[in-house]
Amino acid sequence: MASAEAGYPKCVVLSGVPRVHFWEGGPLCPEDLILPSVMRSVLEFLGEGDYGCRHRLAKLPHCQIFCTYAYLMGVSGAAAFLSWKQGGYPGDLAYMGAEPGAAERHLFQAIGYDYAWVTKEPGRDNRAEFADQVRASIQRGVPVLGYGVVGPPEPSIITGYDEGGDVVIGWSFFQEIPPFSEGLRYEPATNDGKGCFRKRDWFDATERLLIIGEKRERQPWPVIYRQSLAWMLEVIRTPMVRPEPDASEGYRGRYNGLAAYDAWAAYLRDDAAWSEDEATLHQLHEPHNAAVGVVAEARWYGGQFLAMAAESLAGGPGRLGTSEHAYRAAACYASQHDLMWQVWDLAGGNGFPEAHLRMADQGVRHAMAEIILEARAKEAQAAEAAASRLRRVMSQDCSAETSRLPRPSSAATRSPRNPRPEGSSGHAGS
Repeated sequence: MASAEAGYPKCVVLSGVPRVHFWEGGPLCPEDLILPSVMRSVLEFLGEGDYGCRHRLAKLPHCQIFCTYAYLMGVSGAAAFLSWKQGGYPGDLAYMGAEPGAAERHLFQAIGYDYAWVTKEPGRDNRAEFADQVRASIQRGVPVLGYGVVGPPEPSIITGYDEGGDVVIGWSFFQEIPPFSEGLRYEPATNDGKGCFRKRDWFDATERLLIIGEKRERQPWPVIYRQSLAWMLEVIRTPMVRPEPDASEGYRGRYNGLAAYDAWAAYLRDDAAWSEDEATLHQLHEPHNAAVGVVAEARWYGGQFLAMAAESLAGGPGRLGTSEHAYRAAACYASQHDLMWQVWDLAGGNGFPEAHLRMADQGVRHAMAEIILEARAKEAQAAEAAASRLRRVMSQDCSAETSRLPRPSSAATRSPRNPRPEGSSGHAGS
C-alpha cells in the first residue's frame, strides 16, 4: 500500500461518527433512504447544525426527526422519488437522473460543500488510488462515502483505516445482514451496542468513492429552495430518464415519478402473474412492500421539507405570498404517507409476517392498486401546487429585475431558470 512512503500513519480512526442503519424501532423516526441518512450522519460529525430547521414534526409523538434528514431528502430529490422496474428496488436513487450521481450533485450544491468522485479507471493502479484517497481524507478528519464496501453499491461511511489501508472501518446499512455480513469483523461496541465494521479486501467490493471537499459559502435559503423544488418537479414528471433502447440494463423498463405509480398498480392488477404458491407470493410481494415503505417515508419527510420551503418564501410587505401553494403540496404528501398505511393495513399491517400470503387475494391486490392510483393523484396535485408557487416566485423575481428597464421584452419577464413560456414543456412551468 506504500503508506509509509506517503507519510500516512498505519491506523487512523475517526471516533464519534453516528451509526446509520435501517429502522429498528426506538425514539428515532425511520431514516431508511441511504444517501440522505449517511450524509446526515457525516454532517453531524462535521459539526454542522440542522439545515433549514424550524423544528419538524414527527407523525408519532414518541419519534424524533432530525431536521437535516428532512432537508437532505428534499434537496437531493429523494423526497419526491419513486422508481418501478421488475426486479429492481423502488428507492434506488442511482436512477433518479440520466446519469448516476444526480442526487449527490443536487445534495452537495445545497449543503455548501465541494465533492469529487473517485472511480476505477483503465491504465491506473486503482487499488492504490482508492487507498490513498481514503487515507488522505481520514487524515483531514473527513469520512469518505464508499459505494459498495459492505452490501450493494449504496453508500457506506468509511470512518477509518488500519494496516496502512488494507482494512477499512466504518458504518453500513448492510453490515449485519447476510450475506453481506459474512467475513466481517467489528470494532468495540459504542453506547448503542453496535460497533463499526472492519473490512479487509474491500477494494473489489467498492464501486466508487465520494470524497467530501472543502466547505464553501452556501447559497441563500430562498435560492436553494427554488432550485430544489424545480428538481423535485423534474423527478416527479419524468417518466423515464433513459428511454432509449440501448440504455444500460438498470435503466431499461424503469419507470419514474408519476409513471412509476401506473406501473406499480398494473403490477398488482396482473392477475396471471400471481399465484397461491408461498415462495412466489413472497418474491412478488417484496418490491411492492418496498415501494410502500419508500413512498410512506419519503413523502412524510417531503412534506416537512415543503413546510421549510413555505417558511423560507412566505411573502411579506411588497411580496407575493407563496406559502399557500407549498403548504398545499405538503398536505398532499402527508396524505400519500397515510394512504401507504392503508395499503399496509390491507395485508395485515406494516411488518405483518404473513402479509405476502394476503397477496393471493385478487380483491386485496386490486384494492391496493386503487389506493396507489389515489396516491398518484396526490403526487400530481403536489407537483401542480409546487409549480404554482415556483411560477409566482419566479415572476416576482423577474419583475424586480425588469422594473428598471424602460421597455422590457416579453422574454425578459420570464425567469432565466425557466425560460419557456406558460404551457410549454418544462419542470417548473408545465
